[in-house]
Amino acid sequence: MHPMLRRLDELAGHLATRGDVLAVLGLGSAGVEYDRMDDHSDLDFFVIVEDGAKDRYLSDIDWLAAAHPVAYSFANDRNGRKALFADGIFAEYAVFTVAELARLPVVGARIVWQRADAPPGLADCGPPPPQPPFDTVEFHLNEALTNLYVGLHRELRGERLAAARFIQTYAVDRVIALLNLTTPGRHRADHFEPSRRVEQAYSPDVLPLAAMVPGYRHNRAAARFTFDWLRQRFAVEPVIATAIEQLLAADPG
Repeated sequence: MHPMLRRLDELAGHLATRGDVLAVLGLGSAGVEYDRMDDHSDLDFFVIVEDGAKDRYLSDIDWLAAAHPVAYSFANDRNGRKALFADGIFAEYAVFTVAELARLPVVGARIVWQRADAPPGLADCGPPPPQPPFDTVEFHLNEALTNLYVGLHRELRGERLAAARFIQTYAVDRVIALLNLTTPGRHRADHFEPSRRVEQAYSPDVLPLAAMVPGYRHNRAAARFTFDWLRQRFAVEPVIATAIEQLLAADPG
């Protein structure tokens, strides 16, 4: 068993001795896909508590340290904390009541432990994960193109960091979405962060990230490459194509 999974079992064993905890759920690589956990994984989990107990588990981490000394911890959300154990295991956790959990989009959760009288289906409750308003080739293509357009204007204005985000992040996110629709990869997609594990899903000849994300000083080259990549694969509307070409040809001063 991986040390992180063993740590989660130890935490669950301690929490099982407390009368106000209903369940411990593993998430991410500590969830149902725990076979993909490795030494670079985080330990993500939920603690489900009775009404009125939540504040105690957020303000006091004695229960967390019961499994192993905690070297560093801070509140990163009104529902949870991040923590680094003294042996290097990094954890991110949240504390919820049953009613709060029911309102969350929970995907891939695994029941590590639950009290005998816990409500059924804790790992499956909640609405489905949020979906983009339009998950179509037309939408993602035109979002990518207009991200390049806006990013090139930012670059010409001298706003290089803002330009990098539009050209090398937002537009590339749309490229990934296009591939997911047209060339599904052989990987376990992340419902909340599509950029996760794309290197496993698509080879560099399919998704040439090094050319699309070359860095802060190379926005124009990145925009040119991504623009050409899109035009080679999809029908780009001539008006936006001409506008982008003009920006690529403009003197940056």
